[in-house]
Amino acid sequence: MLNRLGIRLGLLAASTLIAAPAFPQTDTTQFNVQITIDAECLINSASDLDFGTTGVIDAAVEATSAIAVQCTNGTTYDIGLNEGTGAGASVATRLMTGPETETVAYSLYTDPAHADVWGNTVGTDTVTGTGTGSEQTYTVYGQVPVQPTPPPGTYSDVITVTVTY
Repeated sequence: MLNRLGIRLGLLAASTLIAAPAFPQTDTTQFNVQITIDAECLINSASDLDFGTTGVIDAAVEATSAIAVQCTNGTTYDIGLNEGTGAGASVATRLMTGPETETVAYSLYTDPAHADVWGNTVGTDTVTGTGTGSEQTYTVYGQVPVQPTPPPGTYSDVITVTVTY
């Protein structure tokens, strides 16, 4: 019996030397995540308006261009086109300038029927829209009306697009 008692005491002593299994400990916390979105509009692109090549301007010449605008969702905006760089031009009659300061008159419209001139006075002759967060494309309708034909050459103008929001 002593041997058995000795074995038991020995096993008991050995079991106190074996560490109990460790359980993982945890701690938690939280942090906030946020972003503030401001109303914003971007002009992503504005393609050139090219009336091509013609001789005598005895019939109206038409062409189109496109303006791509991207505004934050729900942001209202107006797209305006200035009168261009031709001396004496207005939004009603813009002027492409060529050799020896000769000009070719043209107009820009918001619609294919050429009923509404596209200008730059908000609330009067601009194009309005509401942002969706995605790009929105608007067509510019150009027309060179019948007019006395100036000398041969290349005639050009530069239009500034402005988005007001």
